[in-house]
Amino acid sequence: MAPQIGGVSSFSEHYFPAETADDLPGVQRLSLLIRFQAKTSHGAAARAAACRTSTVAEVPLLSVVCPMGGGATRLYNTLTQTFSGSSSPLSLPPSYLSPHQPALTNLDSDFCLQQKNSPVCPLDPVELLQQCEEALRDRPPHLQRNFVYIDHGDDVASVPIRVMQWNILAQALGVGVDNFVRCPLEALSWSRRRSLILEEILAYRPHILCLQEVDHYYDTFQPVLANLGYSSHFCPKPWSPCLDVEGNSGPDGCALFFDESRFELLDSVNIRLSAMMIPTNQVAVVTTLRCRSSGRCVCVAATHLKARSGWEWFRSAQGSDLLWHLQNLVQELGGGNSNVKVPLLICGDFNAVPSEEVYRRFATSPLGLDSAYKKLSQDGVSEPEYTTWKIRGTGECCCTLDYIWYTKDTLRVDAVLDMLDEKQIGPNRLPSYSYPSDHLSLVCDFSFREKE
Repeated sequence: MAPQIGGVSSFSEHYFPAETADDLPGVQRLSLLIRFQAKTSHGAAARAAACRTSTVAEVPLLSVVCPMGGGATRLYNTLTQTFSGSSSPLSLPPSYLSPHQPALTNLDSDFCLQQKNSPVCPLDPVELLQQCEEALRDRPPHLQRNFVYIDHGDDVASVPIRVMQWNILAQALGVGVDNFVRCPLEALSWSRRRSLILEEILAYRPHILCLQEVDHYYDTFQPVLANLGYSSHFCPKPWSPCLDVEGNSGPDGCALFFDESRFELLDSVNIRLSAMMIPTNQVAVVTTLRCRSSGRCVCVAATHLKARSGWEWFRSAQGSDLLWHLQNLVQELGGGNSNVKVPLLICGDFNAVPSEEVYRRFATSPLGLDSAYKKLSQDGVSEPEYTTWKIRGTGECCCTLDYIWYTKDTLRVDAVLDMLDEKQIGPNRLPSYSYPSDHLSLVCDFSFREKE
């Protein structure tokens, strides 16, 4: 039975393209089904089982090593040393996420059997960070960012919760669709960007990590971060534009990771967002966690709303749908008592500037939300000047699209990572040799407020 939230089933019911295609026009539907048929050598029953299955226990165990590209450093060897036979919380990727050939085709069978029965050794984050730096030794200096600490007077903070929000730029979109005319192709190579992304995550080591445009979940982020102690949930887009790019690694989507030493999983659900009751291509991951040290619960959502100018009403409708789901969830967690305040974090690339209606809907929601990055401004009410700065063939874009929303009655902001300045970003903007995405990461330290 698929988990439910607010009467809406999880994304797994929309995962199989044969169902998803019903929402598309005829030509797009045919194209999607043809792509799906071409991306796997397995039979229809196996494809359906793989696409509908969310845990390793529900499918035959295989020892999987996903192809990682041509890197020869220790970092890339590390990235491939994760197998489903271990106790790590890994799930097998759906078969169609291997676009070229089954992952085991060129692997020695004795080697696979040996690795299947071998435990996965936890990774040392310091050592992995050093490996990233070694792989990037020819790049320009690392871009330095500092935390701005918020003075709360004599109030004593609880155990801090570090949250990172980041649209990491899907690899297939970066090289095949987005047309970053000032970014050298070499800077967009996955071998380089992979190391830069991992370096950024390791530099701040968040307890909760929300990512968008993740198209290398199964072969990179899930196995690596699982070995660093993170559990995770992934929600792919129903018809991701990544699938239109030759040599893609599967659909992109939202991923939510949490540090298992800090949090215990209570529930997680994937939501396909709707606009005016119509299912859309945008999604959200909503996870409920219990803090191991305090016993307090926190609900975390990672989302990515519709892009492009002219779609403001659409984003507003998607945001309203997400708020509706979250209000239902909070009410359920509070046992139906509206006086029970449930801490809530909403991280995402909203593709909306602060003047848009969807921003106003979140800012005035009955959930009592505030935007954490307003703490960087002198007046405390203004968003940063930008969270993305890029140059495409259509021109330069410098604006704020990314946010970390939090319930101000239950959580407080203790520190905020400052933004890169124009000089650090450079004349060619983002992405670049120094920074792997066209969006800057947002990092905040939160703590629980005392219960009233």
